[in-house]
Amino acid sequence: MMNGRTQRIGMASAALAAGLVLTAASPGDMSVAAFLQRAEALQRLGPLALAMPEADRLKSEVIAAGKRYQARIEADRKAGRKSASCPPKSGTLTPEQWLAHLRTYPPQSRSRTTINMAFDGLMRKRYPCPA
Repeated sequence: MMNGRTQRIGMASAALAAGLVLTAASPGDMSVAAFLQRAEALQRLGPLALAMPEADRLKSEVIAAGKRYQARIEADRKAGRKSASCPPKSGTLTPEQWLAHLRTYPPQSRSRTTINMAFDGLMRKRYPCPA
């Protein structure tokens, strides 16, 4: 049987570990499987989904992946490296286009594919560099 002090230390350690797990993932690191699961749950809510905090979280994932991608492309250009894709300076991506792209990943690979990886894949597919 644990005494009170040992129990409090154990609980504090568990809380710290949980906090580290929750904060360890950076935006864009969510898996395609998790993203699709959350997006599909929101879609079932219809127009109410736009008011849900989860919608903002998913949008933030995509925005973070896009910013990371843009920064890497710009760094490649400045360093004179060939880029994996050649997107225009600005563009649009609808939620439907994004979800359709995510659904192209086979179910068995969705849990291993991050939103960052999926964004890169979409850019390579939509904006290949000229040969």
